This record gives sequence, C-alpha cells and structure tokens, in this order.
Amino acid sequence: MSKRYRNRWTVRGVVVIAACAWMSVASAQLRPAYALFDAAGKKVSHKQFLRTVARADVVFFGEQHNNPIAHWLQLVVARDLAARGPLVMGAEMIEADDQATLDAYLRGEIDQAAFDTLARLWKNHATDYAPLVDLAKEKGMPFVACNVPRRFARAVGKGGFAALDTVPAAQLQWMAPLPIPFDATLPGYVKMLEMLGDHGTPDVVKAQALKDATMAHFIAQHARKGVRFLHFNGSYHSDFHEGIVSYLQRAHPELKVVTIANVVQEELGHLEGEYRGQADIILCVDEAIPGSN
Repeated sequence: MSKRYRNRWTVRGVVVIAACAWMSVASAQLRPAYALFDAAGKKVSHKQFLRTVARADVVFFGEQHNNPIAHWLQLVVARDLAARGPLVMGAEMIEADDQATLDAYLRGEIDQAAFDTLARLWKNHATDYAPLVDLAKEKGMPFVACNVPRRFARAVGKGGFAALDTVPAAQLQWMAPLPIPFDATLPGYVKMLEMLGDHGTPDVVKAQALKDATMAHFIAQHARKGVRFLHFNGSYHSDFHEGIVSYLQRAHPELKVVTIANVVQEELGHLEGEYRGQADIILCVDEAIPGSN
C-alpha cells in the first residue's frame, strides 16, 4: 500500500476507533457505535455474526456507501474469512472492463498510482475499498470486478434494454448474457420506482436490474462449494434477498447465501420494525456517526 493510501487508511482507522468507543460527555458512559441483529430483530454477538457469515458459500455485505463502520467491519469479515479457507472477493465498486487492470495491480505489475489512473475507481476508493483490494493482493486472492460498465447502465436507463442491441460483440463479455431477465414486480424495484417519483421511469429500474444481473453473473463464475465468495455492494442491491441475490439463486439455488444490510438508527437497543427481514444480519449504526464522504 502506498504512503498516501496508508495515511488515508490511518486517518480512517482513527475515526473508526473513535466512533466505536466514543464517550457521551453528558453521561460519561461508553456509547456503542453499532449493534448487530438477526432478521427477526434479535441482537447478535460479534462472534455469532462471524460464525453465521462463515457458514455461507456467498456473502453479500450490503453497505451504505459513506458509512465508516460498515467499511471497517467489511475488512474485519474479509480477514476472518481469509483465515478460515479459500476466499474470493468481488465488488460493485469496480466495473468488469477494469478487471485486467485490477489483475495487473494484484500481481504487482502496476502500482497504486497507475491503478488509480487506468481504472474508473470511486472517489472513496482510497479510504474504503483499497484496504480490501490490498488484502486480496497480500493474500494472493482473486478480486472480481463485478459491476457492468456504467456507460451500458446509463444507456439502458435512457433507452431500455433495447439500447444493448448495438453493443459490439467483444464488449458483451462485461455484462450478464442477453436478454436480461427482468421482473418489474419485485418489491425492491417497485419501491425504487416509487422513491424516484417524477425522476423515475421503468427504464431506470431496468438499469438497476442490468447491474444486479451482471454482478450475479460474475459471482456465479467464481462461487462454488468449498470456496467462499464475499461481495461488497450497496445494501439496496441485496436487501430482502432481492436484486443480485434473486438473480444468483435463480441460477444456483444450491449455494448458501448470507446477506448483511447496513442501516442507521438513533437508538441501538432494538431494531426498528421497518428493517426486520431486510437481511440475515443487520448492521445498525448510530445515526450520529458522521459519513466518510
């Protein structure tokens, strides 16, 4: 890891450590930054959480993209699973046509600066995802660029799946096989359209489905019994076992899946009703914790 990245991660580490054990000035008592719950809303210990995750063939770690506690816990989970046996990691945050560049970085053929330049990395890559990629590099583990290139998702968002008809044959390798199966009645897609209001169209939801189907496609290429796959994505891509999960399990029902969702609440003593069933494990973070970007 470069000095610049080490410095950024050191700062992030300080923030997370402080967040995980910050003191209430008024009460002078330790205030937890997060709590873990199962789908029914029962509290889960850290040890139980890791045991549950370890029993899966595929783990979907859903995050709120700017949540520092989620990013810290992702690294904790990745290290734990890497110590337990063969592990492949993958992420929404790196697009499939950057796989060759990512592989070159993992093999040490290019440095971090070159990876930054050649790949379309998210603006918070240095603080939030570089530690995961660097863990894969350190351990010699595969890391899969799972998401569809954004230009294709943009095209579908404007013109529907028909926009993919003109994609050059050589570029079809970067997405799920066509035609993309699409169920507009899935509650997650219905909710997405409702939340977008006047800005939402069925084609925008189809763009989301293209991303979900593509991530499931690349996970399926690597997931198998005896080799765990740990995938990082926005929670909405795997909430309620929909999105990526529904595409993956349609093709591979034999794979045991565990999902993690990331929510925020004012109080951590119980899980609010709206979040129950959202995932197998719900990471509930104190809403007072500031976002990372």
